[in-house]
Amino acid sequence: MSLAFGASLERVRQLVVKEFRQLMRDPRLARIVLIAPVIQLVVFGYAVSTDLTSIPTLVVDHDRSVASREFADALSASGYFRIVGWSDRPRDLVRALDRGEALVGLEIPVGFAGDLGRGQGAVVQVLVDGTNSNSATVALGYAERIALDYGASLAPATARGGVDLRARAWFNPELSSRNYNVPAVVGAIILLVCLLLTSLAVVREREIGTLEQLMVSPLTARELIAGKTIPFAIIGLIDLAVVTVVALAWFGVPFEGNLLTLVTASVLYLMSGLGVGLLISTMSATQQEAFMASFLVFMPAILLSGFMFPISSMPEGFQWLTALNPVRHYLVIVRGVFLKGAGFSAMAAEFAALLALGVGLLWFAAGRFRKRAA
Repeated sequence: MSLAFGASLERVRQLVVKEFRQLMRDPRLARIVLIAPVIQLVVFGYAVSTDLTSIPTLVVDHDRSVASREFADALSASGYFRIVGWSDRPRDLVRALDRGEALVGLEIPVGFAGDLGRGQGAVVQVLVDGTNSNSATVALGYAERIALDYGASLAPATARGGVDLRARAWFNPELSSRNYNVPAVVGAIILLVCLLLTSLAVVREREIGTLEQLMVSPLTARELIAGKTIPFAIIGLIDLAVVTVVALAWFGVPFEGNLLTLVTASVLYLMSGLGVGLLISTMSATQQEAFMASFLVFMPAILLSGFMFPISSMPEGFQWLTALNPVRHYLVIVRGVFLKGAGFSAMAAEFAALLALGVGLLWFAAGRFRKRAA
């Protein structure tokens, strides 16, 4: 038994070595494996952000007072708003929003300074371009917070008998969307690399006729599957290390958790990615077909993972569907490790889901692969 097991391991080892040599002989594939993930992380890290700065703003000041000027300056000094023009005519504000010259319009009514002086509070109107509802909501939140801070600076809460509310974000205290998004990009990149490498490699063997040669060799179906998936699992872990270093060193994303927790979750996550890639390879006849199928799987998996949109805002049926998406569970873990320092016990449900999905997908894909090869 031990001799047979040793011989099996040796055959798998030789196939793994062969796969790595084949990867290194193809410079394009090597660039995809090592360079593309870093480029994708840098691009997504800067592009995928819900933070807004320098929002073009037009001010319509009917009051023309020192107080109205100070309030507009408070908006500008925050860094969130950039005043692109002043006017005293409401139609200029409407025209600027229509033409896209401004995303936010601030209208200060007559009597603004007088109302503040009497301590009865003043009313201003903020108009936003609702074409992009997310940007409009964020801009309104910024304006509301600045207005509250400005009012508090004129009349402290203790003086008017109000409540002095002091908020603090327990995790991600800067409320930086980059700290939230970059760890999620890590999960997206690993999934994409696993899907493409696994599905294309097997189909390529079939196209050039070497898969049949492997099937008639002493390799069993299990050994062939192991030899085909282990190299890409190793590459996935290498990509994890590379993009994690870039996330920490380049973007300064905090890492509060344990490295072992992250690696364990990544291994379970890789099982799902490799299983889906192997499944695609059994359904595709050409590399082009496998490439298109990989993206057909990749996009819904990302959209239903909570990467861009909160799962709680999805219809209830889709919320249940996301439970079958390994990306969702991995993003919960990777964000928890990076930002919260959460461990195994705090995310036991996500680890269990990744294990079940990984084993199930690999088992199903391996069964189809054996039948297809036979």
